[in-house]
This record gives sequence, C-alpha cells and structure tokens, in this order.
Amino acid sequence: MTEAERVGRVPGSSRTTAGLLRRVAAEYPGHDAYVEADRALTYGEWDQAADAMAQCFRQLGVGRGDVVALTLPSCIEYPVCYQAAMRLGALTTGINPRMGRREVDSILGRTRARIAVLDDDLPAPESDVTTLRRSDLPAMWNGERAVGLPEIDEGDPVAIVWTSGTTGGPKGAVFTHRQLEAVAASASALSSRFDRKLSPTPFTHIGYMVHLWEEIEKVIAVVIPPTPWKAAAVLALMERKRVTVGQGMAAHWRLMFDSPAFAKVDLSALRIAGTGGSSIPPGLVVEMRDRLGCPVVVGYASTESAIVSETDPGDPPGLLHSTVGRARANVELVVTDDDGRPLPPGREGWVRCRSAGVMSGYWEDQKRTASVLDNDGWLTIGDLGRLDAGGNLTLLGRGGEMYIRGGYNVYPAEVERTLALHPAVAQIAIVAQPDRVLGEIGRAFVVPEPGRPALTLEDLRAWCRDDLADYKAPDRLELVDELPLTRMAKIDKTDLAARAAAAAQAEERQRQ
Repeated sequence: MTEAERVGRVPGSSRTTAGLLRRVAAEYPGHDAYVEADRALTYGEWDQAADAMAQCFRQLGVGRGDVVALTLPSCIEYPVCYQAAMRLGALTTGINPRMGRREVDSILGRTRARIAVLDDDLPAPESDVTTLRRSDLPAMWNGERAVGLPEIDEGDPVAIVWTSGTTGGPKGAVFTHRQLEAVAASASALSSRFDRKLSPTPFTHIGYMVHLWEEIEKVIAVVIPPTPWKAAAVLALMERKRVTVGQGMAAHWRLMFDSPAFAKVDLSALRIAGTGGSSIPPGLVVEMRDRLGCPVVVGYASTESAIVSETDPGDPPGLLHSTVGRARANVELVVTDDDGRPLPPGREGWVRCRSAGVMSGYWEDQKRTASVLDNDGWLTIGDLGRLDAGGNLTLLGRGGEMYIRGGYNVYPAEVERTLALHPAVAQIAIVAQPDRVLGEIGRAFVVPEPGRPALTLEDLRAWCRDDLADYKAPDRLELVDELPLTRMAKIDKTDLAARAAAAAQAEERQRQ
C-alpha cells in the first residue's frame, strides 16, 4: 500500500484543493509554501501537518459539512488548519481577530462551528464551542496522521468568507473546491510559477481564502508579514526573503514609501507589484513603478467574486490610476441600469460580473443571495462604475456612497481622483453630509501635504473647475492628521460619514 492510499484517497480522487496539495507536496516536498520572519513551512511539511491536524479535528468530532472557525492572524498555523478541515469534508470560516466579541460570537452561532481555533491572547467565545489555542497546534500536527480520510468532491463547499459588514451585518460567501480551481484558471500577472509572494491582507480575507488553489498549483511561497503590520519590518522581510511579488493596499504602499527604511532596502528581487481594494491616488502607481523598479498592476475584486478585473503590466500610468483594468480571463463584466440592462461605454451604472469563480451564495441566507446573484449567474457587486470603449472599468464608489446634491448625482471616487492630484493634498476622502437645502453635500476630509501652504475649501473647488461639474466640488473641508482605516486597510467611510453627520448637526445648532 502506498502512503497516499494509507492516508486516504484525497490525491487524485477528484479535483480538490486537498488532492492538489498532496500531488504538489509529492513533487516539491522541500519547496517553501509559507515563510515568516523566523520560520517556514515546506509543501511536504504542510501536507503531513494537515493530515495530523485532520486526525485531531476528527477526534474532536469534526466531520463532513461541519465548520471549523479560525480566529487567527496570518500565520503558518492557518493553512495547516484550513487543509486539515477540507480533508474531512469540513468548511473553514476565517474570522478576523480584530472583529469585536459580539461579531465573533454571532458568526460562531450562525455557522454552528464545531471547533474554534483562537489566537492565544483572544478571549474565549461565549458560545458553546470546542476551543483550541494557536500555541496548542504545533504539537498536534506532529502527531499521528489521519487514515481512511473520506472521499471529497470538487463541488463540496470548502470556505466561508465574511464581508466587512460596514453596511449591515457581515455576510458569509460560500466557495467550493471547483470555484477555487476556477479562480486559479484566471490567475493574473501577479502569479507565476515558484514566485515568492507577499500576502499583506489577513488570511481571513478573500485574497487568501479563495486563491489557495492558485498558490498551490504554481508552487508559490507565501511570505507572511508580521502582525501588527509595520512598514519597516515588512520592507526588511521583503529584502531578506527575496520577495518577487509585492502586494498591498494603497495605504500599505504609502506607509512603506514614507518609511526611512525604504531608502536602505534592496527590493531588486521584485518582478511585479500590485495594489487595489480601494481608490488609488493618481500619483501612487507612478511612484510605485519608479521606486520599485518593476511593472505595476491594479486589480479589483469583491468578497463574492475573487476575480473581476485587472490592468496589464504594460498599461500606461493614466490607465492605472483612473481604472481597474479589463475583465480577467474567463470573466464577463458589464455595467447595467437599475433593471439589469447593459449600458453602452461611458454610461454610469451598476457593476456586474459572471464567472465560475463567483460564490455559490451567502451562508444560509437565500434572501440576501437572491438580492445580488441572479439565476443566470450574474453577480451585482454593489459598486457603481462605467466602462470605456476598450473595456476598462472606472469605479465610482459603492452604491451607498453616491449622494444627490440638489438633484444631481455625485460619485465621491470621481471627485477624489481629481482632488488627489492637488499638490497640497496628501490623502483625501469625500462623504455625503446632510444639508437642509440641497439634501446632501460633499464633505472632504484631507490630510495636507507637509510643507505646502495651508489648504482652503476654495482651493479645492477651484481645482475641480476645469475637470468636473460645479455641483461635484465639495462644499465642506475638514483637515485631519490621518484618515481612519478599516480592518482591511481601506479608508473607513462609515466612520467619516458619522463625523459628517455630527458636523451637520453642529452647523444646524449654530444656525438656530
């Protein structure tokens, strides 16, 4: 009996993520799969550890269809548990450790998680769930490997990925092995065989949970930044581990470029860099290309669809800062009106996509699934945008961010792109502020560029005049030292909207 037969028919039994790891581990056992600052996990070690962890999970009652919840930072323990769960036919749900206790307990209750794996310093959940601690895990995966693993199928659900929950409660997007394979089939320029790829977002995020097949298939070494994220430490790690693919939100790159450590670091191993996930300041992509010395791509995706669009490495800078590129391979992308009818190039509407990488639906929530995913497989992402004649998508912001000023629609992202070019603006975010006359007006929160003359509201409005209609210019200006960020390093517009509402109330009191 071969070793593969002894531990179960995961390898080759069907096209599953677990079977894929088994095959890659057999061919490249000594190749790095995960790299941290002071330790690493090879593909061979990952495969063996996942089998041993599966045995422990099974002894704790985990079986087909059960949910294993991981409330862990990005770390080597995370993929070991993820693979262990899928070998038993169980689903993994990642819970960002920065979530509040009530959010965590809600997810554990909604998924009826069989096991919760927590970082050592997190409080125990209030729900009745078997709990393991991160420090317990290494000893477990050095134990006896599971035998007689169940047959799993490519259509089995494998992951639940939660939305950020900035509007209403978080929703759990469910993905199968087949969908992870489809995401890999549309891999972009940011994935090449034997890359060493920086993974800046939490492993609980769609950027990791649903890209697992892609990384295993291409034998990629995932380089894990330290938690909490610090620019100098990340730069040192990129140099020491010879990272070939640099990735990060706009805020990550800004912090790295502003760090004194950047001038001293050797990033010559980089072959490409990527950014996305939020509005990109126009000058940033040029700065990335010039200071990193490699091509730059800008991508766009959502929790419900890990693949939507991306620019090409050879695209000009103007296209990179004004669009999020064209539809990825095997993805259909349209902009539609409120009734779902496709709009011609240049018209503003709802961004919709269709691909084999779109989620199956929200976890046990048919109503909210039906509100975004139709019977033909078209996903309404919730963003507003427009396509140009070349198929490039310009995002205008979330549907909830658009506001109506005196009867005219204003898209904050469009105004932000224009004002970000102002020499005295380092960072900017615009949100709607209630107004007794116009209904809503724009309030601009600006981090000023150091060393520039004091910025005024008239400066911003004058800057808009050549490029935008006058009603799109902001009506209020608030200078701030920094912009608040969400757990995913995106600008927290929910926080800013609350500040704008409070400012409107203060103005009303003064008027009275």
